[in-house]
Amino acid sequence: MSSLQAFTVAVELAERRRDAARQALRDVQGAREAAQAQLEQLSGYAQETQSRWGASEGRTLKPEVLAHHYHFMGRLDHAIGLQNGVVGNQDTRVAGARQALLQAELRLASLRKVLERRRAEQALAEQRREQKQTDERAGLRLRATYEQEC
Repeated sequence: MSSLQAFTVAVELAERRRDAARQALRDVQGAREAAQAQLEQLSGYAQETQSRWGASEGRTLKPEVLAHHYHFMGRLDHAIGLQNGVVGNQDTRVAGARQALLQAELRLASLRKVLERRRAEQALAEQRREQKQTDERAGLRLRATYEQEC
């Protein structure tokens, strides 16, 4: 019985680890979505800014203002590039969290299978014990009946 208790405890621990891995995946996915939203916001702002400047191309601009705009757009493009890297890193973290969850689920499934096999073995052993006791009682009755007849 103690081996069954040990496996039951192991299954419960594996379930907690699986649940923790599932929560970690949700957390990482949330961080990835936030990073993606920030990237989209930066890209949208860059497009909006570029379109505003494109509408005013017919006007003459001072070289300093134009240089400022190009410098600003360069910095914005750099920020977008950095945010692309953040999204890529988050993708890697999501993939790792998915793999960890998969491993936890596989471990839990294998422990459950072993536990069920042990329970079945124990039930079979109990059934055999009971059958042996029944056979012994029937043998004793048969012997007692035979002795009474003789």
